[in-house]
Amino acid sequence: MNLSKFLMASAIAFAALAAPLAQAKDWKTVTVTLEGAYAPWNLTNPDGTLGGFEPELAKYLCDHMKVECNLVASDWDGMIPALNAGKFDVIMDALSITDERKKIIDFTIPYAHTHAAFATLKDGPLANAAGTGTVVKLDPGATGIKEVEAMKAAFAGKTIGIQAATVYSKFIYDNFGDVATVREYKTGAERDLDLETGRIDLVFDDAVYLISAFEKANGTLAFTGPELGGTIFGSGEGLGIRQADTDLRDMFNKAIEAALADGTVKTLSMKWFKTDVTP
Repeated sequence: MNLSKFLMASAIAFAALAAPLAQAKDWKTVTVTLEGAYAPWNLTNPDGTLGGFEPELAKYLCDHMKVECNLVASDWDGMIPALNAGKFDVIMDALSITDERKKIIDFTIPYAHTHAAFATLKDGPLANAAGTGTVVKLDPGATGIKEVEAMKAAFAGKTIGIQAATVYSKFIYDNFGDVATVREYKTGAERDLDLETGRIDLVFDDAVYLISAFEKANGTLAFTGPELGGTIFGSGEGLGIRQADTDLRDMFNKAIEAALADGTVKTLSMKWFKTDVTP
């Protein structure tokens, strides 16, 4: 009887150890989603393929891991629920790494870190607000910052356009929601068009994204007020991965470390952003 119990216990222990191995995925193919409309981070080429900083970096990462990566476009505001529902394996869409998001998904180490900024009509009444051309570093929960207070006074009563479900939208609601009208948009392009045509007064977004938007608007838009950096928007941009897929996260972490170490991130960021976004 004792021997039988021992054999049974051993079988149970072996099954418990073997279960994770049986469930582990053989990552030969990985599906990566991007918006395909957030240039120069990612964009859709005329032939329907995805291009930009992130698709090119994804190719490097996947080649380094020796896996096949399929890039697919999807709507920004539904990406995190769709990731957890298993519709794809990775989000790569300038996704800021924040404590709030870590509650529902996992992240790789950051592959980029950028500032945020306001933009308005270059020749409009809100152009060249105090602090334009400077950078202010902010931490989460920071209040009473003189530069932010100055912008609140300058932008009071105006309409600020934001893309929904971003870390930038939270900042605007928290700091400007009581002095300005906030208008949400599904995509940055829709919002930028409203700025160009005067239907809104300001937009707030990632600074390198806005530089690309300025080019599309033929120079009619420009930054106003200081750029905002620091940790208020998270610790940088990383890949979003399901919490259960720690093995995939670790694979991408090693590949990102290699891309940072050999200068690939810097090379691609200079190509697409004209500035180094290496974290």
